[in-house]
Amino acid sequence: MRFFRFLEDPISLLYFIPVFLITIVVHEVSHAYAAYKLGDRTAAAMGRLTLNPLRHIDPFGLIMLLIVGFGWAKPVPINPRNFKNEKSGMAISALAGPVSNILMAFAGLIIFKIIVLIGKNADIILLRGHDISVVTGAAGSVMIAALTFFSRFYTMNIWFAVFNLLPIPPLDGSRIVNYFLPPRWSYYYSFLERYGFIILMALLWTGILWVPLGFFGGLIEGAMNFILDPVFNLFM
Repeated sequence: MRFFRFLEDPISLLYFIPVFLITIVVHEVSHAYAAYKLGDRTAAAMGRLTLNPLRHIDPFGLIMLLIVGFGWAKPVPINPRNFKNEKSGMAISALAGPVSNILMAFAGLIIFKIIVLIGKNADIILLRGHDISVVTGAAGSVMIAALTFFSRFYTMNIWFAVFNLLPIPPLDGSRIVNYFLPPRWSYYYSFLERYGFIILMALLWTGILWVPLGFFGGLIEGAMNFILDPVFNLFM
């Protein structure tokens, strides 16, 4: 695994920074907003119901993203006692983050395909099956930049959603799984949270985690293309 792979190429870093900030900020704000609508105003009172990235960035989480390809933001503070139903409130507010990423990924993929369609009709983009080539010149350079940005945007959002849906405490997936567990199992499951960070780091460094992430990420992207391709193929 390459160390600080994003920093090896300054151009890649220019794409990475805005994509990462949009991805994590909307994810965390979605948690805060869902909790707020369900009756918990803790995050709003602490200034987390905002699109200001400085309120959400965790410096160590950013460093880990640069090193291993996955990181995190500051967890949104939630007080489950403010929910009418603690377990369902936690599950819904947890699910809001990954859902926001999937929706952003879908929107990003739509924009990517629209750019391809515009470029093809303007003879700036040439299509050969699934291969895309762009003509030289200023228009081609702009088209490459746009395609690169939105390709990385929808890809990062898919991976971020899948990663956070893993049933490893304290990730969002663990809150969702906990909703379906009986009280006794839920009690023991909660003990995993103190070891969750160690488990995640071990799985990431050994490469074990990349298998399910790649599999489910591919399924989501494939499903999105399955929905969109018939529509866009009508105009190709």
